[in-house]
Amino acid sequence: MSDSPSSAHEPEGPALPQAAFAPLADPVFRMLWVVWFTANVCMAMNDVAAAWLMSTLTTSPVMVALVQTAATLPVFLLGLPSGALADILDRRRYFVVTQFWVAVTALLLCLAIITDAINPTLLLMLVFLNGIGLAMRWPVYSAIVPGLVPRVQLPAALALNGLAMNASRIVGPVFAGALIAGAGTEWVFVINVVLSVIAAFLILRWKTVEEPSALPGERFIGAMRVGVQHVRQSVPMRAVLVRVMTFFGQSTALIALLPLVARGMHGGSAGTYTLLFASLGFGAILSVFLLPRMRHARSRDQLIRDGSVVQALAMVAAGISPNVYVAVPVMIVAGMAWLTVANSISVAAQLALPNWVRARGMSTFQVALMGGAGAGAAVWGQVASLTSVRISLALAALTGVAALWLTRHYRVEGAVPEDLTPSKDWKVPVTALPVQPDAGPVMTTIEYLIDPARAAEFRAVMHESRSSRLRQGALSWELFRDTKDPGRFVEYFVDESWVEHLRRFDRVTASDVALRARRLSFHLGEKPPVVTRYIAEPVRRD
Repeated sequence: MSDSPSSAHEPEGPALPQAAFAPLADPVFRMLWVVWFTANVCMAMNDVAAAWLMSTLTTSPVMVALVQTAATLPVFLLGLPSGALADILDRRRYFVVTQFWVAVTALLLCLAIITDAINPTLLLMLVFLNGIGLAMRWPVYSAIVPGLVPRVQLPAALALNGLAMNASRIVGPVFAGALIAGAGTEWVFVINVVLSVIAAFLILRWKTVEEPSALPGERFIGAMRVGVQHVRQSVPMRAVLVRVMTFFGQSTALIALLPLVARGMHGGSAGTYTLLFASLGFGAILSVFLLPRMRHARSRDQLIRDGSVVQALAMVAAGISPNVYVAVPVMIVAGMAWLTVANSISVAAQLALPNWVRARGMSTFQVALMGGAGAGAAVWGQVASLTSVRISLALAALTGVAALWLTRHYRVEGAVPEDLTPSKDWKVPVTALPVQPDAGPVMTTIEYLIDPARAAEFRAVMHESRSSRLRQGALSWELFRDTKDPGRFVEYFVDESWVEHLRRFDRVTASDVALRARRLSFHLGEKPPVVTRYIAEPVRRD
């Protein structure tokens, strides 16, 4: 199957080894990267400790796999609200709050173990609470990073984030395994508390400069609506969501069932599980060094396709591995394939989103990721309980490859990428009378006079315009044609209120400006199209 347009694939920056680390030259990115690494060490330690603790409390494969579901379900439930808050609140302060939340939940887990109050149900509840911190933290960090590095360095920056996450898969499990064996599971959560608090104070040292806006902040519900609507109208983002759900829905089987894979090996113990988990992270780290050259030679769609197949094969091999000597190299390959796919999908999502809706868009991405991972963990855990771990991993791999083929027409990389650079080319309208911010709805009409012979071309451009208007928050959009004059078309769209209409001018990108020029190229006559704005008038009802 073909994954790229007929034109040559454009490389994303120089394919040099040092290109992978270029973003670390920025001190703010470097500091936040350290915070991200620390946060992910805490997360990895928590995952290992919780999964192993559950395996000591019960032998049920379903309960062990549900630890992964409990950790990811909050992201599925709260991702959209979290993304909206990250776009309308101060991102720095919001990031700090997420770190303190994780610290408090780790402290509660520690106290439950010390007091011997822990049981499978309580453990799942506390893991769920910890997952709320993850649900809050991920969208805000995802929205911060693209504003810190040049666009050409964004793939490298996201790969470095993947490096931090997967280095934590080595540091976290090794540290957690040593603490579990030497001191007890409760000490894992004590260290989590300390590291989370340290990370919070590092974020407080970051001084941000807020861009002033004359408009009031967005309302919470409206912000969520616009975020969902933007993603729904974006063709690249729809492809991204399909890719992330199908990939993580099958690949999470390996992580969710890894404690049982380790136990099934000769001499399997907590150390075996830790070694396998760390091998997965080590493979992901290795791929960071290879990604610049791979991105130079292949499109993101090709990397997603090939990486998904390799990961599926490695997952099957891990399930049938008789010992760690075979399983460790297999897990390294799985980790390399996993990060290659995850990074390619994440880069595609970031490049498809303008800054004003980035946190909301990435929270939708996160919901799809964690929803797929959580559902996959539950499903493959149930399959393992009815059959075996090996059969469950094999079926997950087969399902992933089949889904990849069935969704082959969803491509995350378009032929011509949109330029989402903010533009100030559009001037805010001047009204004859003062208009209150909450007045509305607001209806805008634009009258075009075109050559009727070019009507089909014009409608194609207006189809793109419809998506553009709706992505910016319009409630509705239509195109009308005059029954008496076949060359006269009227476009209309409705915004929720006057202030929401004015936000449209803050959200204009270079791509929107180019699309407007294409629309105007059809207009005949010396005068530009007539633009009229109407404010809804309250009518007394008897």
